[in-house]
Amino acid sequence: MDTPVPAADRLPPSSLLQLIWLASPALPVGSFSYSEGLEAAIERAGVATESIAVDWLSDQLHLTLARSDLAVIAQAIPAWRADQPGRIKELNDWVMQTRETSELRAQSEQMGRSLVEWLRNHDGTNPAHITACAALPPTYPVAFALAASQTEAGLRDCLLAYAFGWAENMVQAALKSVPLGQSAGQRILARLSRDIPAAVEAAMKLGDDERQAFSPMLAILSSQHETQYSRLFRS
Repeated sequence: MDTPVPAADRLPPSSLLQLIWLASPALPVGSFSYSEGLEAAIERAGVATESIAVDWLSDQLHLTLARSDLAVIAQAIPAWRADQPGRIKELNDWVMQTRETSELRAQSEQMGRSLVEWLRNHDGTNPAHITACAALPPTYPVAFALAASQTEAGLRDCLLAYAFGWAENMVQAALKSVPLGQSAGQRILARLSRDIPAAVEAAMKLGDDERQAFSPMLAILSSQHETQYSRLFRS
């Protein structure tokens, strides 16, 4: 039998539902329109099968998402909760400065703006924080951190939600672009779900001088995507 979770350790239902909502593909931030270089990798780097696609996405999870976006969110959530606007700006500037191509930067900016607009129409978020976030202007990781900071969830749960939302979007991009069937997509999502906890744990341990966004092949592919013929996605 499963060991019952102590009541004190249980995430309140409202916070759990909020995290599920933030991770949902239905969240109106436009994530479905981006592949984060995957579309170019399919055309130029031989990502043409399920096994190659799952390895590619797993590497992207550990080498880019964990060391940049997840690490920023892990630091931005406590900064929002402690009302530290200077720290928030510092983290947001880092994200802006380390987006290596115009497409990746435009994606983060557009999704950040869209999430702030969603928060304006969503109960429970401090209006002053929304105004401060909008003025940055916000990148998506910093805007997500604001949304997640309004819940009672711990950092780990917030990062798990962000990573799973990313994984769902990337799997959908792979289904459309490789292309792959739904069963293959579920197998890829299962693999990423097994990999996400370790990526989250690694991200939570990174300090300011340990975050990085160094992924030269992904940057090259993203740049090539800007002029890719017959593309489905904006990045």
